[in-house]
Amino acid sequence: MTSFKCLIVDDNEIERDAIEMYLRKINRLEIKAICSSGIEAADVLVNEHIDIVFSDIDMPELSGHGLLKSIKNPPVFIFITSFSEYAAESFNLDALDFVVKPATFERLLKASNKAIEYLDLKKTASNYTEQTNQELDTADYFYIKETKGFTRLNYNDVIYIESMGDFSKIFTAENKHITLVNLKNLERQLPSFFVRVHKQYIINLNHINTVTSNEILLNHNYVVPVSLLNKQDLMEKITNKTISRHIK
Repeated sequence: MTSFKCLIVDDNEIERDAIEMYLRKINRLEIKAICSSGIEAADVLVNEHIDIVFSDIDMPELSGHGLLKSIKNPPVFIFITSFSEYAAESFNLDALDFVVKPATFERLLKASNKAIEYLDLKKTASNYTEQTNQELDTADYFYIKETKGFTRLNYNDVIYIESMGDFSKIFTAENKHITLVNLKNLERQLPSFFVRVHKQYIINLNHINTVTSNEILLNHNYVVPVSLLNKQDLMEKITNKTISRHIK
């Protein structure tokens, strides 16, 4: 099985040694470099292919967050820090995981397995071939790439789609499917009866039951939020299907 190249960066020598000791026990990880500063790590990332970065956050000159922001196409980042208050910003930067020190082997193993699973899925989806817009307009179904292979879904069966960063989770009445296509790219390919109602959600207009001030109730008891930014567009689309009665 494929091994993934890792970089460890921490300005504390004891912490670096402990992380290195734990990661060397995980078979599918290959430690490519160990750095004592964010600046040193940035240089490695420019010159080496790295799959996963295990990084401290609070470092002089260039923090872990600053390191991630400085990379145009960053690898998977797992932050390891003593400060739990950094968690929100870490996830806003799309870090895959956040480990609070002192990091145990069990916790690093869990974070590593999460990264390995993500990278495996990304690799299996590398041969994913998107259908052309013309095909999508004329067909009533589409295919998604999952770990088990290609799955055919009927557009009408899709109730809503939720963003998971680089992934999207597609909900039908019977199942949910995860595919390595982000919500923005999916939105470009979907028929017009799919509407973005939130930064993280697209719904199928044909499955709406009720629209409230801040939620949409869909068939099969699904509920998704609707943002103020997207609600006006949604209401314009469903107005054409509304029957108005004028009582005289």
